[in-house]
Order: sequence, then structure tokens, then C-alpha cells
Amino acid sequence: MIKVGIIGATGYTGGELIRILAGHNEVEIKAITSRSNAGKSLEEVFGNFAGWKGPVFSGSDSPEAVAGCDLVFLAVPHGVSMGIAPELLKKGIKVIDLGADFRFREARIYEEWYRLEHPEKELTKKAVYGLPELYRNQIRKAKLLANPGCYPTSVILGCYPLLTSGLVQKERLIIAAKSGVSGAGRKAELSLNFSELFGNFKAYGIAGHRHTPEIEQELSQISGEELVVSFTPHLLPITRGILSTIYLPLKEKVTNQQLTALYEEAYQGEPFVKLCKDMVLPEIKNVAGTNCCQIGVRFDERTQTAIIISVIDNMGKGASGQAVQNMNIMCDLPETMGLVGWPVYPQDIDVFLIKE
Repeated sequence: MIKVGIIGATGYTGGELIRILAGHNEVEIKAITSRSNAGKSLEEVFGNFAGWKGPVFSGSDSPEAVAGCDLVFLAVPHGVSMGIAPELLKKGIKVIDLGADFRFREARIYEEWYRLEHPEKELTKKAVYGLPELYRNQIRKAKLLANPGCYPTSVILGCYPLLTSGLVQKERLIIAAKSGVSGAGRKAELSLNFSELFGNFKAYGIAGHRHTPEIEQELSQISGEELVVSFTPHLLPITRGILSTIYLPLKEKVTNQQLTALYEEAYQGEPFVKLCKDMVLPEIKNVAGTNCCQIGVRFDERTQTAIIISVIDNMGKGASGQAVQNMNIMCDLPETMGLVGWPVYPQDIDVFLIKE
């Protein structure tokens, strides 16, 4: 059994990690921490864990709080992981950080966009970016893993096959992405309360969202040249889910069938990437509660543009589900272990059933 700890376990991603790991056949949750809920049982904080027999919350974020763990998930605010991860690594504990502290290969980019000084600049170069579909071999050897952001996961998976095909005109890449409100975290804020959200839909973070440089870093890595994207996020009046609409101008005309075939070849054998066929388009409800990314592609002949729709559950493939997928790879377990299941709203189509 792999002994795991979760530091910062009372946010949405922390709670989702516990939910997934509690059903994992090869994991023992040995420690959970929360400064604001020290000494409380899990069911006092999350009512859906009534009858929980595991550990209570420790109030410390120190390595001693997760002593005896083989692997620790860091589900803490940006700027906190960089002060915790080095000590855990020195003790031989593998680390998966769900925040942004180690996602950038160049610490200066983090400092520019997050307005925080990064004291572990050398460590950022050693961290592995945890998108299995692109970096599975590196993840297997990782000691420090940077779990990707939710928006970047949907966008990178949506762009990857076309960016490696040589068909894309790379001067003008446009992304409009929409997220459920859980992506903002578990906090009290006026703009996030029910009365403000219900019946509303709005853009935010225009020309300055922090996931922009993460998207650009990975798309540039894929294409082999520096790319700039226009990224606009929007807030949906739903709890969980992301739908990204991606516009990639192409050098030549193609058919919808050719685009679909390109994506099928790129993701052949990938357990968590599902391609829509026969003019079906992705919907958030088709991935809710899963670790799946569902992708649909269309060619707009009039503008010679590929339009890609990529959907994920922001708390699944966009955060906690992907973190568990990475843990499985790092610990030499079956990649789908603990992550097999139907969407919350199962569709009567076999493509949505993940099989080991």
C-alpha cells in the first residue's frame, strides 16, 4: 500500500482527492492537514464523508505532519508549496503540487505573472509537468510533479494533435474557455455567491489570466517555437466543468473526417481522452465526475479555421483526478486505478466508459 498525505485538504481539490483516494485499492490516506480545521474529523468539514474512519485534520503543514508517507499532495494556495516541497523531497517523499509554484520551467515567468518571488529557482527546472498524454515517461521518474492547471489541461489536449501536424498558421491562436465556479476555490467572495452567479455568464481576467503563460509554455514546447495566444476565460453558473473553444487557422483546407482521424491517431490508446464522432460535440455533463477529456473538432471552410471543443471536469482531469493519474504512473501502478467510472450523467454511448 502507498501511504499518502494531503496538505491543505479542506479546499475543493483536497476534498476531491480524498474522495478518489478513499476508493483506491493501493492507497492508504495516512495524513490530512488544515490549519483552519485542526483536530476536526473529515465529516465535520465535508458532510459527504459521514462515517469516515481515517485520520483527523492536523493543523501543521510541516514535514512532521506527513511523516511516514511515501507521497504527499500539496493542495495549498500559490506561493505556499515552494516552502514545503524542498523539505519533503529531502526526506525522500515524492511530491505532487496541485498549485502553480513548479509549473514554469523559468521561475521568472512565475514571478512576473503571480507577483511572488520564487526562492526555489533551481527546483523549478527539475519539476516534471504532469500531463501524462505528453510527458508520461518523465512522470514515471519524477520526484516533484507539477500538476497542470485546469484551463491549460483542456487547451493543451485540444491543441496538441494539430500543432504537431504542421497544418496550423501559428500567428493567431484564439481560445475562449468557460469554467464552473469551483475553479475559483472554496472561499466566501461576493462575486461567487449564488445570487451573483445564478442566471449570469461573464468573462473575466481578459488579457491577463495567470493560466496564459502556462498555456503558452506548453504549446511552444509542442510546436518547437515560441507561441502567443489570446486567452479569455469565462465563468459559468455551474459548479464543475470546463469547456474550451479553440480557434486554429490552418494553412490548407481539410475535411472534418481528416481532422477527426488526426486526433484519433494522436490519442490512440489514451485511456482518458475521448473523441466525439458523427457530428456529436462535447458537453460538460458528459465528463462530470470523471478524469476524462472529451474533444470534438470541426473545420470552418469559410474562414479556413479548425474549431476544437475540449471539455473536462475542472476538479477531475483539471486537478485531483489528474493528480491521482500522475500518482499511479509515479508509483508504477495501473494508470487508470481508482479513476474508472461513468460520468455523473452517464450517456448510453460506449465511448464514455473508461475501461482498465
